[in-house]
Amino acid sequence: MTEGVQRRRAGAGERYDVFHTDCLARDMVDHVTSRWGVWVLISLRRNDLRFYELRESIQGISEKMLAQTLRALVGDGLVWRKVEPTAPPQVTYGLTDFGREVGEPLTELFDRITRRLSALDTA
Repeated sequence: MTEGVQRRRAGAGERYDVFHTDCLARDMVDHVTSRWGVWVLISLRRNDLRFYELRESIQGISEKMLAQTLRALVGDGLVWRKVEPTAPPQVTYGLTDFGREVGEPLTELFDRITRRLSALDTA
């Protein structure tokens, strides 16, 4: 519960205390490292994708969880959202510059793991 909790922004030159429950940076880290947040950032690393393309690229994610994850990442400024006024609306998502910066280490981690697993398969 966060009722009655006042979120404190770090002042200029101050660091955020990610171990404190009301830290804004902690919320963002939670969104990025959530079960689905990582996969959304990795899926968007090469191309902008429409909602259904994202859903298809991330096996096992429900529409509800994808929508919630995207809402959080858009709110954090990591992902942008563009709505085309068609019937039905076409919604496209992509990484902001900040999202690319944050997603880069996740992509590198993913690539290292897959290279290592590939090496183990051939051994």
